[in-house]
Amino acid sequence: MAEASARSRRARGGGGAARRAERSAVSIETARFIERNIPNFEILSEEALEIIEHNAETVLEEIGVNFVQNPAALERWRQAGADVQGERVRLPRGLARQLIATAPSQFTQHARNPARSVEIGGRNLVLAPIYGPPFVHDMENGRRYATLEDFRNFVRLGYMSKWLHHSGGTVCEPTDIPVNKRHLDMLHAHMTLSDKPFMGSVTEPSRAQDSVDMAGLLFGEDFVRDNTVMTNLINVNSPMTFDDVMMGSLEVYASNNQACIISPFIVGGAMAPTTVAGTLTQVLAEVLAGIAYAQLVRPGAPVIAGAFVTSIDMNSGAPTFGTPEAAHITYGMGQIARRLGLPYRSAGSFNGSKLPDAQAAYETSNSLNVGLLAGVNFMLHSCGWLEGGLVASFEKFVMDADQLGTLHHLAKGVYMDENGQAMDAIREVGPGGHYLGCAHTHANFKTAFWRSDLLDYKPYETWIDEGGRDTMALANARVKKLLGDYQQPALDPAINEALGDFVARRKEAMPDAFS
Repeated sequence: MAEASARSRRARGGGGAARRAERSAVSIETARFIERNIPNFEILSEEALEIIEHNAETVLEEIGVNFVQNPAALERWRQAGADVQGERVRLPRGLARQLIATAPSQFTQHARNPARSVEIGGRNLVLAPIYGPPFVHDMENGRRYATLEDFRNFVRLGYMSKWLHHSGGTVCEPTDIPVNKRHLDMLHAHMTLSDKPFMGSVTEPSRAQDSVDMAGLLFGEDFVRDNTVMTNLINVNSPMTFDDVMMGSLEVYASNNQACIISPFIVGGAMAPTTVAGTLTQVLAEVLAGIAYAQLVRPGAPVIAGAFVTSIDMNSGAPTFGTPEAAHITYGMGQIARRLGLPYRSAGSFNGSKLPDAQAAYETSNSLNVGLLAGVNFMLHSCGWLEGGLVASFEKFVMDADQLGTLHHLAKGVYMDENGQAMDAIREVGPGGHYLGCAHTHANFKTAFWRSDLLDYKPYETWIDEGGRDTMALANARVKKLLGDYQQPALDPAINEALGDFVARRKEAMPDAFS
């Protein structure tokens, strides 16, 4: 391992065997992360922002937050000047803002293929797939518990998806693998089946350390020490509770310079107030406390301010998605994150539908577009989400991944250069003509309009002749085509072997546990 870690970053990307494999591989096009050329939508006035910020500071000062079963965290807070009583931490007004000042406003997450590294923050938007569901769904087999092969197929689909920039993390829970070992298989899949950026494990601090150790094998230990190669999702147990498992994982990642998404998990009316302003106050207080703690662990550690927010159906108690209230909170938190100078995570392909149907499409479209306009920098769950996040759907994954192309094109804005003004075309065609044959159309027709790789635009007769397939059937066919065309990206055989050996050794060192 010491010999391997001494190699340069370039050497770890692949040796001669890897380069020979690359020359014979199918070329997979991945769009660069989105760089917005459109304005962010701002829903809150300056006065409203100041009220929310004042109230959040009051929450931290007077009510406080709990850091449970974590004596080391409590001691860090004492040393920083907080009032610690039992597991309750109260922060003097201004302390959290003082601490978060060391967090970077933008950072690079490196991929093993440098061409696919992403910039998180600023006016950029990075798209990552669904995270966390225990079930999967496809047209042939319906809803079922996820397996490791399902997980691997989602990673393959993510790698093949042009508009998706990131491989994600737990795209589904492989329930056929013991709980204490599945993180090893998931990380191995992301590292070997894709060359896009990926996320580390957070389900136990030792698993976070495994993630860092495996990244060291993939990139080189020196490179990982000095650069960010993983993001990870640290959820706050709202309201205002930071548990030892999540904070233990944060401590591992922050101390190793890896990026933590500090994200309250809010269902309005259950884990936060029913009002938009009240929820924003609580979310801001939790984000400030979590990011401040990451900076206590390591000043300058990269972080992302998160807001996973939905509302609740007051009749059934079920979460609802794509709602106006969630949009208000997503927009408002975007403004707050920009004022704090922090990258922002929110939005996704959220819906409550059981199938990739009209309900799923409506709710997903609302949420995706809100995320673009809210100034989100890292969008987890951007494709594949079904049934309130309980299910990762193969058909929905490719439907959403296709529609992410619209976000890319919307974000470009309106070109006002000479070609964009098209005066030569207007002069050439004149009154009563048409633009199909003019020089400007010939020069621009390949790139002028975004075109779906999935949706049907054929005449009715052709559609009928081809079986009258609906969108779910078209998506099912596309899943099969993408998986059929998949070729594994080249990886240095020595690195591949080292990763496999690490996984095998770690699995052998502990008994299976399924809880």
